[in-house]
Amino acid sequence: MPSAPAAHIKQPPAADRVYSHIKEAVLDRRYEGGTLLTEGELADAVGVSRTPVREALLKLEVEGLIKLYPKKGALVLAVSAQEIADVVETRLLVEEFAVRRAVPASARLIARLEECLDEQRRRAVEGDLGAVSVSDRTFHAEIVRHAGNQILSKLYDQLRDRQLRMGIAVLEAHPDRIAANITEHTELLEAIRTGDADGAAACVRRHISRVTVLVRGESR
Repeated sequence: MPSAPAAHIKQPPAADRVYSHIKEAVLDRRYEGGTLLTEGELADAVGVSRTPVREALLKLEVEGLIKLYPKKGALVLAVSAQEIADVVETRLLVEEFAVRRAVPASARLIARLEECLDEQRRRAVEGDLGAVSVSDRTFHAEIVRHAGNQILSKLYDQLRDRQLRMGIAVLEAHPDRIAANITEHTELLEAIRTGDADGAAACVRRHISRVTVLVRGESR
C-alpha cells in the first residue's frame, strides 16, 4: 500500500511570522539601531502581503523596539542610556534579593545552574553570540525563579528582550567578555553551592557592574 501523505503543518498567522522575523533580527542585531525598515522589504523577506507587516510593526512599536514613520517605514530604535540605567537598576534590585533568597540552594537549583554553565561553554566554543547571550540570561533567570517569588520572576522575564539585545551588543564589542562571564558565573555558582549568601550577593553586584560599564561604552 502507498504510504500516507505527510500531515500538512499549519503555519502561524502571517502577522505572527512577520513579528517573529523582525523581533529576532532586532534582538540579535541583524537589524541594528538606526536601521530603517520598509513594509515592502519586510513583506518580501517573509513572503506575505503588506497588511500583516503593518500589524506586526504596530505591535513592535508598542514594545519599544521600533518607531513608525508614516509613508517612510519603521526605524529600529537604538538602546538608550536611560534604558540601560533602568535595566541595570532593576537587575541589581531583583538579582541580589533573589540570590539571597535562593541560599541555601536546593540540589535542583545547583544542578540546573551547572547545566546552564555547560550550555554557555558549548555555545562559546561554537561562537554563536546570540546563543551565548541566551544561555547567560538563563543562568541568572534560574536563580530568580528559584527564589520563590512569582511576581519578581515575572518582572525579571519582562526584561528578557532588553537583556538579550544589550548582551549581544557587549559580546560583539568585547568578545573577551564571554570567558570573563563564564568565570564570574562559576564563582557565583560556587558561592551558592557553599551557602555563602553574602558572597553570592557580592558576586552579583560585581558581575552586573562590570557588564554595565561595557554596555554604556557600547551605547556611546
